[in-house]
Amino acid sequence: MIQKILNIISIVFFFVLQTCVFTHFKLGTVIPNLLVLVICIYGFFFGEKSGALYGFFAGLLMDIFFGEMIGLNALILVIIGYLNGGLSDLFYDEDIRLPMFLIALSDVTYGIMFYVFSFLLKGKLSFGYYLLNIILPEIFYTLLVSLIIYPPLLGINTLFRKYRIKKERESANV
Repeated sequence: MIQKILNIISIVFFFVLQTCVFTHFKLGTVIPNLLVLVICIYGFFFGEKSGALYGFFAGLLMDIFFGEMIGLNALILVIIGYLNGGLSDLFYDEDIRLPMFLIALSDVTYGIMFYVFSFLLKGKLSFGYYLLNIILPEIFYTLLVSLIIYPPLLGINTLFRKYRIKKERESANV
């Protein structure tokens, strides 16, 4: 329960970091998509259901504060959290390559889905421009930031996992 509360607090923290702090550290016109990064990681750590629930919460935050339509970001992040959660069986603490690949893939997915629902359906057909000037730079920036954010989140997850295992062993011995 404590871990879930801390995860929700961390999502709010990364939301504030993304929307208030990183807006002052733009690379060109983009900022890293910290919520995609965190939802990808949480899905990977905790599975499909948790990834989808955390994705819904993070997306709803984005929609309420910045969305033109309520539900778009929530839908996209639910899908990203769920899909990454489906790969949680492949998770190994010492391998950073798979999480980095999934973060990049999730950011591409987010960018394309956001483009389709926000621009393409309105008749704006400049996908090449959007890809080169928004999606690709955002991926690189998000990956750069993920190299800093992933290790502490992994460490916290590892501590909680060891604590859960210890508690399970103690309760099994009683």
